[in-house]
Amino acid sequence: MKYFRGTSRLAALVVVTLVGAGACALDPQAGGSGGGGPAPVGAAEQVSGASATSGPDQRPATTPAKPKPTPARMTPPTKPKPSTSSPSGCPQGEHQRAVEAYLAQLGGFGRVTVDGRQSAADCAAIKKFQKRYDIRPAQGRAGPTTHDVAKRLATTDTDRCEAGSGLTFCIDLTRQTTWVMRDGKVIVEPTVTRTGMAGYRTPAGTYEINFRNVKEWSDPYEVWLPYWQHFTQGMGFHETTSYLHDKSIGSHGCVNLLHTDAVRYWELGKVGSRVVLVGRRPGT
Repeated sequence: MKYFRGTSRLAALVVVTLVGAGACALDPQAGGSGGGGPAPVGAAEQVSGASATSGPDQRPATTPAKPKPTPARMTPPTKPKPSTSSPSGCPQGEHQRAVEAYLAQLGGFGRVTVDGRQSAADCAAIKKFQKRYDIRPAQGRAGPTTHDVAKRLATTDTDRCEAGSGLTFCIDLTRQTTWVMRDGKVIVEPTVTRTGMAGYRTPAGTYEINFRNVKEWSDPYEVWLPYWQHFTQGMGFHETTSYLHDKSIGSHGCVNLLHTDAVRYWELGKVGSRVVLVGRRPGT
């Protein structure tokens, strides 16, 4: 009986020991911390990023070695881009001096100084010129289109149009400009136009307006022709329906006008008004 009791006690001790080991096993709900026991050193480093101790009997966690700093790469300094803006804050174009000279010759756009350097006054004058002739964008820059339009207007010889007495609409096909005269005097200064493109050349000659309609429909081209004034062979004055300064295209023989000029020509014209076209558009 003594042996049995001793054996029983030994068996009970083994059972208790095994049950206690099961209670301290990995607890899936504790995130692998051993049922609320001290967290592994790795977990503490991930949280705090510093060394820590779990109790007075444990060794402090080892602080990870700091990585050696990577030498900074030397980047050569970038060269500053040249500024295209003048001290006035207005961009300067490649035709600055020429445009200044043409605007000074034309007059009516404000004070300009012909020195090839952009100023606030020059900028204001160029912007006014660009807005008048619908040059886009109207930002005061003396670029190719502004230079081209200014040159054409400044070099137009109004005496080429043999106007005679009464009202006469004049068109310089070579320079693509137009103006109005009455009794030999200019009453509307030269402005820009765009006539027939290659294959649709607008012919030089003297004609008369024989039909007018404030808004005519073009059957062959299916487009509206505002302020229409016909003078020959299906050709006439009308407001342009596209950007006038796109020189890669043209009309089908008509004399395209900006809105302001089309309205002005409509107000002045009437059936019987004379139309004189001189020269020839380049490329036609």
